[in-house]
Amino acid sequence: MKFIRSITLLLLVGHLTAARAVSPSPAELVKARGFFETSFLTAKTQPPFSFQYDGRPSSEFLATWKMTDKKRSLSENRVQRTVTFTDPKSGLAVRCVAIEYTDSPVVEWTLYFKNTGATDTPVLDSIQALDMNLRRGDTGDFVLHHAKGSQATINDYEPYETAMPAGFHRTITTSGGRPSNSDFPYFNIEWPGQGVICAIGWPGQWAAQFSRDDANGLSVRAGQETTHFKLHPGEEVRGPLISLLFWSGDWIRSQNLWRQWMVTHILPRVDGKPLPPTMFACSSHQFGEMVHATEENQILFIDRYAEKGLKLDYWWMDAGWYVNNGSWVNTGTWEVDSNRFPHGLRAVSDHAHDKGLKTLVWFEPERVTTNSWLGQQHPEWLLSPPPNPGDQAYGPDWRLLDLGNPAARQWLIDHVDNIIKTQRIDLYRQDFNIDPLYYWRAHDEPDRQGLTEIKYVTGYLAYWDALKQRNPKLLFDSCASGGRRLDLETMRRSVPRTRSDYLFEPIGEQCHTYGLALWIPYYGSGFIDTVTYQQKESQNYYGQLAAGAQDVYIFRSVMCPVIINCLDVRRDDLHYDVLRQLFSQWRDVSPYLLGDYYPLTPYSTAKDTWIAWQFDRHDLGGGVVLAYRRNDNTESERRLKLSALDAEAKYAITNSDVPGSNIVTGRQLMEEGLLLTITNQPGAIVITYQKAN
Repeated sequence: MKFIRSITLLLLVGHLTAARAVSPSPAELVKARGFFETSFLTAKTQPPFSFQYDGRPSSEFLATWKMTDKKRSLSENRVQRTVTFTDPKSGLAVRCVAIEYTDSPVVEWTLYFKNTGATDTPVLDSIQALDMNLRRGDTGDFVLHHAKGSQATINDYEPYETAMPAGFHRTITTSGGRPSNSDFPYFNIEWPGQGVICAIGWPGQWAAQFSRDDANGLSVRAGQETTHFKLHPGEEVRGPLISLLFWSGDWIRSQNLWRQWMVTHILPRVDGKPLPPTMFACSSHQFGEMVHATEENQILFIDRYAEKGLKLDYWWMDAGWYVNNGSWVNTGTWEVDSNRFPHGLRAVSDHAHDKGLKTLVWFEPERVTTNSWLGQQHPEWLLSPPPNPGDQAYGPDWRLLDLGNPAARQWLIDHVDNIIKTQRIDLYRQDFNIDPLYYWRAHDEPDRQGLTEIKYVTGYLAYWDALKQRNPKLLFDSCASGGRRLDLETMRRSVPRTRSDYLFEPIGEQCHTYGLALWIPYYGSGFIDTVTYQQKESQNYYGQLAAGAQDVYIFRSVMCPVIINCLDVRRDDLHYDVLRQLFSQWRDVSPYLLGDYYPLTPYSTAKDTWIAWQFDRHDLGGGVVLAYRRNDNTESERRLKLSALDAEAKYAITNSDVPGSNIVTGRQLMEEGLLLTITNQPGAIVITYQKAN
């Protein structure tokens, strides 16, 4: 029986009409605090993790090991508890570092294993960073809300719900070692009236298991997919980060609790404030990424955007600025090509800074080609693929820089830090176009399985942390063939400004926002106008729309917290008047995009339907509705019920395409709905609402 389905029926609008901003209830905070205390207080309580040691499950012996418990306040809203269990026989110390968020019903923890003895430990096996049992009442059942990963497809981040009846069992994993490659490492387990959100923070190969008994119980286990290793004396390793959010009521409400926690505690900050929405531009589509870019043409593009009144925040310098063999894929020589950039990237950065812009520069340090500087000078730092990897290793001469090797990692930290400083780079973008799992496992010994991955992952996070420590104002961007590295540990340090390599096509862009916004509040995508992107197929897609109207539909389909413009601004025949209006509209609505998120229609990739959603900022007294009528749809009007408004308040409703505004009560908008009219086929509409004085 097939239990999984796309979310098409779950928008029970009556559950989404709370007349206040979503905030955690006292009961939710108490439940999270209770879990924190009982799970990590004494060895008599089964902790929410498990492992096997010397062939025995931890439940049989952990309570007999020596235990220490330390508790301290990290900040106003974070309390840390460190519980350590030590085997008196072998000296293995299992340390669990847990954090309670007192302003949100969230608890998280990370496991560390250290050999404090004088000889190798017995084998550690089947480490489950999360191992817990949930019970429901006698009515209803468990439902799992989860999502597809990013694979450069129209339905990246497609939201799913999976029914979990008695006897159900399913294992969900990522593939190839990139954590959001095939499936997304975020789950919302719902049962009648309540649930728990679980995230796996592991930028490697994770697995999650969901198993129902024949009564009212559900077992949830998650961790690194393969662990079977002994530890040498003094050796210490870590496991995945686990984060749980306990909620009650409606599951869409719980997703907004999660979004708020992400904005407050996970999203990187600038001067103590969340990242603002930002507008980027690049010339990647004009110069083969940057293989054919020069100092002169980069400065020319910056100037042309300014001349045309298209206000930017960042200039984006993509792959290929370094010495290469004519292909940007030839990575491993991280030196600015002085033939094309005689004054370095610094000349472009300085010019951008003089114009009020910051700069982003692309790196892909982990994938190394054998004919590069690293490939020739330090082959001992590189992991080779297995003898017969099939197509999983991609390029036949591709290698993986072993970030678990301290010497390799230190060289990379020093070298990239120097580039950042000398070239005055404001935002470091790291791509990762290789599946590392096959490289990791090819270098594991039989009784050390999983350790290459663990040390690599630990080194990857340490590398980013070192760059941040040396450059406190530096921001980070995560790209792995699009959005294939969006685990929680990576998101603590960066955001995905290119959420998918499936770009520009409007239906895909709409669907990516619909699914990803449930989990990650800050993300971006690319926009290209119809003059720059002159493919016949693209022109046919929009039927009889005028080119300017095509630009409106495409741009509004990409209305994200980050937009990357790929325009050929050397041309004078772009629809600059339309583009300036669109840029201005985005500036107006962008503050709302980090607010609470409410899908207003079912999810669909079909061409004959509408899709719409709402972002609400209760603190700003307003929000935005984005709605799209697709190219085969014959309905020019839809009435959609909004959420989270003050029923007694009056709101000014403004259509970005029509002067003036209308006054409507919150009750009308939530109970009767907002009538939307889109005459273009396809077309898009942007509606803002603001509390009236």
